[in-house]
Amino acid sequence: MGKYSDGKDGETGGSSYPLVAVCIDKDKNSQNALKYATETLVHKGQTIILVHVNTKGTSGGVEDAAGYKQPTDPQMKDLYLPFRCFCTRKDIHCKDVVLDDHDVAKSIVEFAAHAAVEKLVVGATARGGFCRFKAEICSTISKTAPDFCTVYVVTKGGKVTSVRQAIRQAPAVSPLRTMIQGHKPDHAHALALAQKWAAPTPPSRGDAAGTPMVQDNPIMSPFARTTGLSAGSARKPFPEFSLPESSDISFIGAAPRRSIERYPPRLSNGSEGLDQHSFEARTPNRWGDSFGNDSAAGHSQTSTSSWCSQPTDDMEAEMKRLRLELKQTMDMYSTACKEALSAKQKAMELQRWKVEEEQRSHETRLTEESAMALIEQEKAKARAAIEAAEAAQRLADLEAQKRIGAEMKAGARESVRYRKYTIEEIEIGTDHFNEARKVGEGGYGPVYKGHLDHTPVAIKVLRPDAAQGRSQFQQEVEVLSCIRHPNMVLLLGACPEYGCLVYEYMAHGSLDDCLFRRGGGGGGPVIPWQHRFRIAAEIATGLLFLHQTKPEPLVHRDLKPGNILLDRNYVSKISDVGLARLVPPSVADNVTQCHMTSAAGTFCYIDPEYQQTGMLGVKSDVYSLGVMLLQIVTARPPMGLTHHVGRALERGTFADLLDPAVHDWPMEEAHRFAEVSLRCCELRRKDRPDLATVVLPELNRLRALGEDNMEYCNPMGGFGGGMHSSSGFHSGHFSQTRHV
Repeated sequence: MGKYSDGKDGETGGSSYPLVAVCIDKDKNSQNALKYATETLVHKGQTIILVHVNTKGTSGGVEDAAGYKQPTDPQMKDLYLPFRCFCTRKDIHCKDVVLDDHDVAKSIVEFAAHAAVEKLVVGATARGGFCRFKAEICSTISKTAPDFCTVYVVTKGGKVTSVRQAIRQAPAVSPLRTMIQGHKPDHAHALALAQKWAAPTPPSRGDAAGTPMVQDNPIMSPFARTTGLSAGSARKPFPEFSLPESSDISFIGAAPRRSIERYPPRLSNGSEGLDQHSFEARTPNRWGDSFGNDSAAGHSQTSTSSWCSQPTDDMEAEMKRLRLELKQTMDMYSTACKEALSAKQKAMELQRWKVEEEQRSHETRLTEESAMALIEQEKAKARAAIEAAEAAQRLADLEAQKRIGAEMKAGARESVRYRKYTIEEIEIGTDHFNEARKVGEGGYGPVYKGHLDHTPVAIKVLRPDAAQGRSQFQQEVEVLSCIRHPNMVLLLGACPEYGCLVYEYMAHGSLDDCLFRRGGGGGGPVIPWQHRFRIAAEIATGLLFLHQTKPEPLVHRDLKPGNILLDRNYVSKISDVGLARLVPPSVADNVTQCHMTSAAGTFCYIDPEYQQTGMLGVKSDVYSLGVMLLQIVTARPPMGLTHHVGRALERGTFADLLDPAVHDWPMEEAHRFAEVSLRCCELRRKDRPDLATVVLPELNRLRALGEDNMEYCNPMGGFGGGMHSSSGFHSGHFSQTRHV
C-alpha cells in the first residue's frame, strides 16, 4: 500500500489506495477497531476516515467541500481527539465525519454508499459495558452495507469476529476520495514535513569533535522540546514549530490524581530524576494494550536524553498544557457524573412504571376473567347468527340472480310495456311546467297536473339532484308498467330521458289528506264508516295482488296513508312502488325471509323485525297495513297508536279512540276491525295473521256490511262529483319521508 495517487507518485504507478473508514465511539472496541485498521489496512501517509453517529440531536458541525459535517462542538472534538493523536503517532492522516441520525446502522450504511467506502471497520459489542454499537447494529451494518464495501467487525485484542467481503469494485466517482486527493500534499511537501518532525542528531557528550550519533527512531517524541541543527550550531527551543490541530497527539482520560504525578520537579538534574519523573514513564496510558505499545520504547530513550536540556520556559509551557488537559478531564468527569445521575433517575422512573404496569396488568386479568363467561355466551349466539346469515346470504344471492334475469327480460320488453312521451309533449301538457299547475312536491321532484291525449294526468318529474331518485324511477317504471289492477295506480307512460312519469289523475288526492281533512276551504268532507271499511278492503286486495305476482312476490315496503290515492269516486289505489322489492317465492310464507342490506320505508310504518335484522318478507307489508287500518278508524297519527288502541280495548274505552267526526260507528264491527288490525301489528312476524286467509276475508265481510248499510251513509260533499278537483293527485302522495 502507498499514498493516494495524484499523478506525481511514481512508486504507486498511478493507483489509489482503498478508502478505509472506522466507526468510532467512546467504547473500548472502537480503539481496537482503529488499531486493527492502522496495522492491517492502511500505511503511513494514507488518510483514514473516522465516522461517528450523533444520536442526541444536531451536532451543529460545519460541512466541508464534499458535504460532510466536521465536528465543531467541544464535546465532539474531545471524542475525536484520542483517535487523532493515535493516527498522528502512526503518521496516518485522518478525516473526521459526524453523522446526525437516530438510526446508527442506517446512517453508517448510507454514508458508506454515498462516499464509496471500500473497507469499513466496526467495533463489536463489549459485554457488560456501555456500547452504542449494539450487536444488532453491527449485524445490520454487515448485512445492508453496499456490495462493493468489505465490513470488518473487530473485538477485544484486535481480533476480527466477522468479515463481509465485497463482491464488486467500488464506484470510480467518490466525492470524499476526490476531496481527500485534492487536499493531499505533494511529495516534496510531505518530505519537508517529515524532516520537520524528525528528531535532530545531538552531539555526543563524550565526542569532543561533536560527531553526531545515529539514532534508531526517526520520529522524536513531541515532549522533547530541544533541537540541534548540526555540530557546533546554535541550539534553539522546539516551540518555534507549531503543530496543526490534526497532529495533536496528547491523550485525555487519566484520573486527576495520576495526571498531577506527570509533572517532574522544576529543577531536577541527573539521570535518576529523569528515570523517575519522565513524562513518558509517568503518563498513564488510557488506551491500554490498544494504543502506544509500539512507540513506547522509541520514545523512552529520546525523552531521557532530551529532558535535561529543556529550558525553563518550555517546562512552564508544558505545565500549562497539562493543566489544560487536566481541566478538560475534569469537565469530562463532571459530564459523566451528570449522565450517571440522569440514568439513575430514569431507572427509578422505569421501576415505578413497572410497578404501576403490574398493578394494571392484575386489574386487567381480573376484568378478563369476568368477561370470559360473557364471551362464551356471545360465541354461542354468534355461531347461530352466522349460520342464519349464511342461509340468508344464499337467499340474497339467489334473489340477485333472479333479479338480474328479470331486469334483462324487462329491458327486452321495455319498449312495449308503456308509452314513451317526448319532453315536448310533456311541456305542452303542463304549459311548460307552469307553477300554477303544480299540485305537490314529492321526495325527489315536483308533481304537475296536465293534459295528454285529451286526458287529465299527473306528471311526476325527477329532480336531477335527488338522492336515489334514478333507481326509484326505474323501479317504479318496471313495476307499474307490467302490472294492471283496479286498486293499483295506472302508469300511462314515461319520458325516461328526462325522468318524467305520467299517471292517471286521482281527483281526491291521498288517503292521508282525506282522513285528516286537509282539503281546501277549511277542511274536506268526512269519510263515512261504510266507505272506510270499503277502502280498507280495497287496500288489502291491491296488496295481496302484489304479494301474488308471478314469478316472484313483490313487497311494497312503504305502505302508508300518504301512498294510497283516491279517485273522484273515492276508490282507493296503491301508488309509489319505487321502494318495492322482488323476493323469492319462498319468502311469501311466514317463516322464510329475504335478507336486505338496509331497511327502507317510513318511520312508524316499518316492520320492527325487518328494521332490526334486515329480513324482508310479505309479512313486513302486513305490519304497515295494520298501522294504516288503525288510522282509518281513529284518524290519529301513527306514533304509539298500536299501544293506545290495545290499552283501550283492554279497558273497554275503544269508543273514545274512534274518529269523532263519524257519529254512527257500529261498535261491534269497529271492535272486530281494531282487533284484526292489532294482530297485523304484532312485533314478531310469525304472530301476524295471513293476509289472504285471515285479514282479507274479515275486511271483505265488513265491506259487505257497509254496502248493505249504504242507505244510511252520510252524504259527502263532492262525492261522485270530483271534490276539490283542482288539487287532485295531492302532494301527500309524494311528500312522504324516506328511511333507507
